[in-house]
Amino acid sequence: MTGATTGAGTSATALDPSGGLDTGAARPIRPTQPQRRRLPLIANLTAAFFSLGGNAIALVAIPIIALTQTGSPLAAGVVGVFATVPLVIGGAFGGVLVDRFGYRTSSIVADVASGLTVLAIPVLHATVGLPFGVLLALVFLGGLLDPPGDTAKTSITPDLAALARTPIARAAGAQSAVQRTAMMVGAGAAGALVALLGPMPALVVDAGGFLVSALLVLCFVPRRVEASDSHETDAHEPGDASGPGFVAGIRFVVTSPLLRAIVVLVTLTNAIDAAGVMVLKPLYATEVLGDPALLGFMVGCFAAGALAGSALFGVVGHRFSGRVMFAMCFVLAGTAPYLAMAAGAPVHVLLPVLAASGLAAGALNPMISTAMYGLIPNGMRARVFGATTAGVAATMPLGAFLGGFAAEQLGLIPTLVACGLLYLVLGSSPLYLRSFGGLAAARGAAATSVE
Repeated sequence: MTGATTGAGTSATALDPSGGLDTGAARPIRPTQPQRRRLPLIANLTAAFFSLGGNAIALVAIPIIALTQTGSPLAAGVVGVFATVPLVIGGAFGGVLVDRFGYRTSSIVADVASGLTVLAIPVLHATVGLPFGVLLALVFLGGLLDPPGDTAKTSITPDLAALARTPIARAAGAQSAVQRTAMMVGAGAAGALVALLGPMPALVVDAGGFLVSALLVLCFVPRRVEASDSHETDAHEPGDASGPGFVAGIRFVVTSPLLRAIVVLVTLTNAIDAAGVMVLKPLYATEVLGDPALLGFMVGCFAAGALAGSALFGVVGHRFSGRVMFAMCFVLAGTAPYLAMAAGAPVHVLLPVLAASGLAAGALNPMISTAMYGLIPNGMRARVFGATTAGVAATMPLGAFLGGFAAEQLGLIPTLVACGLLYLVLGSSPLYLRSFGGLAAARGAAATSVE
């Protein structure tokens, strides 16, 4: 992926086009070491912070808008469907488009388009009005634009890590820490903005975050990285396993036991999380805690714990990233919050529980990213990441809808209990499924690929 390649200045002699020695070279060529450049990696991570921070604001503001307009938990579930269905579509086709047009260009275009879509919600609300159907359409369009931008930033990370001479495990840990920080800061800012100004002004700040993200990539991520990626993608022969299109990404995931197991597990748990984020947690903040703005602080506390977990993983946790740690983190991250809410935990109890569960969740993303970087060849990253994005999002619309339906028909507390117990069963599955045994080996492959 980032080892010595042609044009790296590692040869003491040059060859002419016919394959013979270039006798015109009077002096030997000294090996040169590429200049270390950290700014592009930092800029890409910062751009991810602003775009994901904006998404965190929308995650808080939009369900509150839906509940305020309709007063129905099922309506919030419908919004969740319209927010998550496009993640499947965008993941399916976004990776192919990113591989075709390049990581840098795709990131910029997706961020600009997402910012305009988000900004349309408060603009329409303040001018001609915002019917519920129009809100659903804009939420759908915004969800459609997010996966290509996120995939582009994720896919370019190994190349920028090589440019910065940073180990891929450390870059993946930093990437996860940025994601968690963005969620923490964005959710906290959303809680404050909603409490002080309302959900619509919060979306204006969200749109500004996308604009900053696009400018950072435009100004500080070099074009030559994008050009190199496009060249390597086009270089595959027709018979190569990494053939063109989204199907190649699916085929790669299906034929890799570890990737297949990860995608199935995350797909099922994401259905529960979609119900939790889009319906159950907003309902708990509104009906049990009595303050919708507390949703931002609930999400923020979880993200703060996850940030600490990501940082801890980057320092020592990556040495133990096997199946046991993977299962423990999943169980602690998913089961505790739902059972705590089911028990009617007050704010002063719930927020520490969310922070502790976030601490466990913080290790999951860098563990998965490091394994994927070790398994996926360069030139296929966007397609495989796009396929996995579509796969893990496939059940989120159903999860959001069923969460709203169950909360309305059965009640909030029984639904929370069911979510907690189901998470316990799914999260422990790496302990007895053999496919997860390759986590440590994939981590080693990722570390080797950037040396």
